[in-house]
Amino acid sequence: MLAPAAGTATALAFPPHDLWPAALAGHAALFLLLLRQPRGRAFALGFGFGAGQFLLGLGWLAKAFTYQSAMPAWFGHVAHVGLSLFLALFPAAGAWVARRLAERPLPLALAVAGCLTLAELLRGWLFTGFPWNPSGLALLPLPGVRDAAAVIGADGLSGLLILASTAVALAATGQWRAALTVGLVAALLLLPGVARLRLEPPPPGPSLVMLVQPNSSQAEKHGDRGTERHLLAHVEATEAALAALGDAERARLRAIVWPEGAIEFPPDENPWVSRLVTRALPDGAFLLTGGIKAERDLAGEAVAIRNSLFALDSTGRIVNRYDKAHLVPGGEYLPLRAIAEPLGLARLVPGTIDFWPGEGPKTVRLPGLPAYGAAICYEIIFAGRVVDRSDRPRMIVTVSSDAWFGPAGPPQHFALARLRALEEGLPVLRVTPTGITGVIDARGRIVDRLPIGTAGSILAAVPQPLPATLFARFGQLVPIGLALGLCLAGAGAQRRFT
Repeated sequence: MLAPAAGTATALAFPPHDLWPAALAGHAALFLLLLRQPRGRAFALGFGFGAGQFLLGLGWLAKAFTYQSAMPAWFGHVAHVGLSLFLALFPAAGAWVARRLAERPLPLALAVAGCLTLAELLRGWLFTGFPWNPSGLALLPLPGVRDAAAVIGADGLSGLLILASTAVALAATGQWRAALTVGLVAALLLLPGVARLRLEPPPPGPSLVMLVQPNSSQAEKHGDRGTERHLLAHVEATEAALAALGDAERARLRAIVWPEGAIEFPPDENPWVSRLVTRALPDGAFLLTGGIKAERDLAGEAVAIRNSLFALDSTGRIVNRYDKAHLVPGGEYLPLRAIAEPLGLARLVPGTIDFWPGEGPKTVRLPGLPAYGAAICYEIIFAGRVVDRSDRPRMIVTVSSDAWFGPAGPPQHFALARLRALEEGLPVLRVTPTGITGVIDARGRIVDRLPIGTAGSILAAVPQPLPATLFARFGQLVPIGLALGLCLAGAGAQRRFT
């Protein structure tokens, strides 16, 4: 039972707990178990560690089924346990491979760091990917350490954390030479982050943006005439925030941002919606709002819908639309529908038609507003896949609806958005209906935010971007190269010792 306990300790390092030393202790314990237990137990040890980590870290998942009227609420607990056990297969595989590459303390420390990092990378890609709570997220509270993500990415931070953990474990067992060697490797990975401590973005420009959090809950949205009241809550919150502005601030306002799903009617098919949502919008400003787009056949029947971020001008005209590209399997579309529908699994998704994906990251340019890349909901958790590298934006706008995910999901989601800011060297504007809404600068620091369960707005000048980071140029190739290098170093060191 030590392996699940070590994984559970690691999960305490993630928001909302933020006990980052627990991640060091948890990974150190896993390493010692792999070092001292027979090689044949490596898979089970890694699986137990992953099960403990994901069962605690993903506890918010069951909350979502409270609002799924077509499925019983208890199914949320089944989904939570099932997904956690499935995800535990990744660290299990990583531990299994590491134990076969190396057995002695120093080689195994390098192999464990490399193989578990590769396992995390695969978790973010296979079966559409779910890279929620990478181990490196635990380092987010540490300035200088977290800044290394600009070079090695969030998954590289995981490798750094695991190296530091194994160095601690080796030192605690009196193996000082091996501990010093592993610690030196970790320090080399840390240097780029320390070097960025003095790197500051230029002062913000004159343009202002307003982020609106109406605190309209999911329960209200599913009540009688809930979608209309949900939309009206955004309108009224915006009007109240605009009424508090002075003339100078209104003149500088270039955009108002609403969260995902603020408009549940296709605005291009409902002119009254456009008139309603823009009735208080100042001239020259845009409304960026989450909404849906219906795709219809020649007979006018809806064949699919899209989860979109619309840009409307002050007349209510749609001037741009970004369609979510990375959809949630089982949430926004039903995989293998022909097989799953007869089994009753169609109740997992809303309605009888699927969402269609968009084309992927793109840069949007609107007059007076910094060019932005959009990410809807959990698109922001995918490292290296949130902006168009060939046309780099100056900021990231991400909208979500975290009202589904209880008290633990939103702070984890917000923390993942901070990792994207660090990796890309871009500021992030994040808006949700119930929190956490906030402004993050290009070094991952929180400029302003609204807590969970509060209504309000943020008026902010958009922070400036930093020059493109190494990760922004090469993406996941950097942590992949790092992980493979650690695996090869571990295997090579093992051969040398034998």
